[in-house]
Amino acid sequence: MKTFDLKGEVRDDFGKKAARAYRREGLIPCVVYGGNEGENLNFVVKSSDVRNLVYTPEVFLVNLDLGEKKLMGIVKEIQFHPVKDNILHIDFLHVFEDKPVVIQIPVRLEGLAAGVRAGGKLSLDIRKLKVKALPANLPEELVVNVENLELGKSIQVGDLAFDNLEILNAKNAVVCRVQLTRAARGAAAKAQ
Repeated sequence: MKTFDLKGEVRDDFGKKAARAYRREGLIPCVVYGGNEGENLNFVVKSSDVRNLVYTPEVFLVNLDLGEKKLMGIVKEIQFHPVKDNILHIDFLHVFEDKPVVIQIPVRLEGLAAGVRAGGKLSLDIRKLKVKALPANLPEELVVNVENLELGKSIQVGDLAFDNLEILNAKNAVVCRVQLTRAARGAAAKAQ
């Protein structure tokens, strides 16, 4: 899995007033949850530093450099302003090498489906799957081969299996399907 280096400063001012002051300076208040003994760490980062972390479909393990403290985490939640769409707050989850992590990983379809060759349309219904694995075993993306997918058929979460990780989505959730198009229906009707 890709890593992202992020520098920040530990903060000691809390509350709405302090958060507004940080935002006026171009900083984003952040918190790392799940440290040792349930310890939470509050810090701020520059809004320009997180642009490549937030506005991408990729998932990263984040190496946080907070002066004396250096730790690894993942983005848990990002809060945006409802009108301006500015980042208001970022929550991180502390990651340990020996403990499994629950994270959403993007899905990528590979191959040309047999149903598409027959005139169908391939649709990806779930763009990210929730998985549980150790940080060392987390892939950048989950690759699903669709070459044998026939017209009107689908691939469900229960049909997928990946090494060293567990998929937490419902087993009957549809990941992708080949749908019958109007043109394919018309061609099938003319053939009969």
